[in-house]
Amino acid sequence: MKNTIIQLLKSEVKPALGCTEPVAVALAVAKAREVLGEECLECTIEVSANIYKNGMGVGIPGSNGKIGLEIAAAMGLLGGDSKLGLAVLESVEESQIDEAQRMVDEGFIKISPVKEGDRIFTRAVLKGENSIAEAVISTKHDNFVLVKKDNQVILNTCMSNITGSASSQNESPVVKLTIKELIQLVEELELRDIEFLLEGIEMNRKMADKGLSQRLGAGVGYSLKLAIEDGFISADLINMAMMITAAASDARMSGVKMSVMSSNGSGNHGLTAILPIAAYNDKYPQSDEKLAKALAISHLVIAYVKNYTGRLSAVCGCGVAASVGSTAAIAWLMDLGYEAIEGAISNVIANLSGMICDGAKAGCAYKLSSAAAAAMQSAINVKYGSIVPKFNGIVGETVEESIRNLGEVSDRGMRVTDDVIVDVMDRMNKNKSASIIMV
Repeated sequence: MKNTIIQLLKSEVKPALGCTEPVAVALAVAKAREVLGEECLECTIEVSANIYKNGMGVGIPGSNGKIGLEIAAAMGLLGGDSKLGLAVLESVEESQIDEAQRMVDEGFIKISPVKEGDRIFTRAVLKGENSIAEAVISTKHDNFVLVKKDNQVILNTCMSNITGSASSQNESPVVKLTIKELIQLVEELELRDIEFLLEGIEMNRKMADKGLSQRLGAGVGYSLKLAIEDGFISADLINMAMMITAAASDARMSGVKMSVMSSNGSGNHGLTAILPIAAYNDKYPQSDEKLAKALAISHLVIAYVKNYTGRLSAVCGCGVAASVGSTAAIAWLMDLGYEAIEGAISNVIANLSGMICDGAKAGCAYKLSSAAAAAMQSAINVKYGSIVPKFNGIVGETVEESIRNLGEVSDRGMRVTDDVIVDVMDRMNKNKSASIIMV
C-alpha cells in the first residue's frame, strides 16, 4: 500500500501550465494536429459541460491576456506539443498568438458542449485535405482514451468514452483506508520517496509572489497585502494563508505563463493544497521530512474526497476537497492527534460544503482565499476545542461518512445545479458576444 500511495502521489501531483480545462482542450487539439500531419482545414471540438464551464472565462498562459477555450484550442493547434502533457502550451511562441486570435475571430475553432457523459471529456476532430484525425481525452485532463487517423486506430483504451458516455468511476486506492490509516501510512514513508512534493511549495510560491508584485486578475491577494501593510488587518496565520493562496490564483487565472504544482487534476487545488501549509511553515518552520509528509497528507486526502465528489462538479473543489486536505495536513503539523485531524475535516465540511463552482475565472481567487482561511481556521479551532458535533447536517458519525455524504450531495444532489450554472453562463456569454458585435 505504501508503494501504491507513492505512485498515486506521482500521478496526481504534477506541474500544470494554465487552467487544466482549457489545457485539456489544447492538448487534444495538439495531439490531433500531430496525427493529422497536414494543414488543418476544419477544427471541431466537443467538450463536457464541466470543461465548457471551467474554460469559458479563464486567462490562457502566453496569450497576452486572452481568455477562453477557443484561444486555447487555437494555440494548441498552431504550436502545442502534446509530449509536454499539461504544459502543452509551453511550446507556443508569442509570434503565433495573433494568428490564433484570427482563427478565433473568423470562427475557425468550433466548440460545443455535451451535457451527458464524463465530466472530463474533450474530443478534437481535425480535417485536412486528405485525412481526418481525432483525439479524445477522458476521466483525467491528460488521459488520452482514443487517437485515430482516418480508419487507423492508434490508441483506444476505453471505447465507452468515444461518444462521451459515462464511464465507470475508477475507485481511488485510498478509499480502502480510513483517514487515520491513510495518515499512519504517510507517517511511515521515507523522505526520499516524497521529497519531490517539496517542489510544489517553491513552484506555487513563485506564482503567489507574481500575484503580490502587482494587481493581477481580481487582485484579491494584492489587496490583502496592502491591507496588512496599512495595519488594517494583521499578518496572522489565517490572513497570510488567504493572501498568498489568493495571490497565486490571481496570477494564474489572469494567464501568467508560469506552471504551478497541481493536485488531482487541478492547479487551483494544488494552490489550496500547498500554500496554507507553506504559510504555516513560515510561522512555525518544519523539517523537510515533516513538511513533505504534510503535503502528502494534503494531496492524498484530496484524492479521498474527489473519489466521491468527482474530479469536476457543481461544487468548488478548492472549497470541498482541497481545503479538507489542507486542514488535515495543518492539524497534523500541529501534532493534535488523529481524532483532532478528523475534527478539522468535519469543520471544513460543515463550513464550505455549499460553495458552487461557476467556472475558472478571476473571481476564483476569492474562493481560494476562503478555502485557505477555512483550512487554517478549522485546524486552529480544533486546537482550542471546537469541533462540529456528529450528526450535524451532513456531518456523520465518522469522518469517512461525512466525506461520503459530501460526495452524495456534490454529485447526485447538485447535477441539476450544474446544468443551470452552465445554462446561465452560456446565456451571459452569448449576450456578451452580442453586445460586442453591436458596439
